[in-house]
Amino acid sequence: MSPTFLIAAGLFCVSAVGQELPAQSKGLPPRAGPSEYQGQAKVGGVTIGAEFMGHSVPTPDGIYASDEYVVVEVGLFGATQASARISLDDFSLRINGSKKPLPCQPYVLAFRSLKDPEWQPPKSEKPKTSFGTGGADGDSTPAPVHMPIELRRAMEQRVQRAAMLEGDRPLPQAGLLFFEYRGKTKNINSVELIYSGAAGNGTVTLHP
Repeated sequence: MSPTFLIAAGLFCVSAVGQELPAQSKGLPPRAGPSEYQGQAKVGGVTIGAEFMGHSVPTPDGIYASDEYVVVEVGLFGATQASARISLDDFSLRINGSKKPLPCQPYVLAFRSLKDPEWQPPKSEKPKTSFGTGGADGDSTPAPVHMPIELRRAMEQRVQRAAMLEGDRPLPQAGLLFFEYRGKTKNINSVELIYSGAAGNGTVTLHP
């Protein structure tokens, strides 16, 4: 699985979906080589290493979760001083042999469904009720409790820094890819990461 990572602090992140975010993404530190990932495939002069993370969203500063997206950690490797042009459009994910692979989505779309498994909402007192009178002293349905905005921004910022960078990049390069999928991972029998980009075409066979 993913090793421990080190990462530099970033700038303030705007969390609203659809708004432009500061250019602070860093990607993940690549692993030692393609063989350190769950699956590998050589495409032209690039070797792709990938690992299926399910609904987990691993970052150097914590592991988060999304019920609406699954994540693949990808590392791109090449010869010394090699570079590659990277685009999210290069990647898609085939689950359970589907004829229609899932397109890779911008990380910002996953923000609305991000959760921190370690964050627990503060306990609230149960509403008082009046028995025998047919009434209640208060609303019996507690108001939803949301993660404090500063914690949510920090979580989104960490995910942004772990996302795969686009453009012409020196190799090795690594980061997270996001695919919209609400199903349970226990029902996944096969996973294939499909690459079709500047380096050529290839498929990385993964296992849930």
